[in-house]
Amino acid sequence: MKRLFLQLALVAFAAAAHCAEPARLLPKTTALPLALDDAFQFRKTITFLNDARQWKSTTEDMINFERLRMNYGAVTNLDRLQRQGNYFTFYWRATRPADLTVRFEYTQEKLGAFVQAQERSYKGAKGTFQSDFAVVGDAYQQEGHVTAWRAILIEKGKIVGLNQSYLWR
Repeated sequence: MKRLFLQLALVAFAAAAHCAEPARLLPKTTALPLALDDAFQFRKTITFLNDARQWKSTTEDMINFERLRMNYGAVTNLDRLQRQGNYFTFYWRATRPADLTVRFEYTQEKLGAFVQAQERSYKGAKGTFQSDFAVVGDAYQQEGHVTAWRAILIEKGKIVGLNQSYLWR
C-alpha cells in the first residue's frame, strides 16, 4: 500500500513540475536599490542537488522519493544528464497586491564571482506563492554546481524581499 501511494504521488508531482513555464535566463544582471517591505517575505526555501555522483546511499524514504521524483520520465542516459543539477524552490508571501518579479541570482563553481540570474513575473500577486528555479543540463555540466545564491522580490525596480545563502557576498 505504501509503495502504491508513493508511485501515485510520484506521478502527480512529476506532472505538476512540468506544467510551469520555465524561468527566463537574464543576459545581464543589474544592481537594484534595497527597500525592504514587511508586506513581502520569503517563508521557506528548499534546495536539492540532483547528481548521482554526489549521493550517499540511504534507507530514508523521503530522500529516495525526491530522487525518484526529479528523475521521473528520464529514460536514456542523456535524459538523466539533462536533469542533473541544482533545484531551488522558494515559498514567499505578499500581503498586499503588487506586480512582482522573483529573481534568482547565483554563482557557479567554474565561473567564480560571475553572477547569473533567472526571473519569474507575477501580476497582481497577493497571497502565498511557490517559485521554482533550476540550474540543470548543459549549464550544470559545463559550469559546475551553484556555490552561492540569493532570491529577491522586485517591485517597481526596488528589492522589497530578500533571501540568500550564507556564502552570498
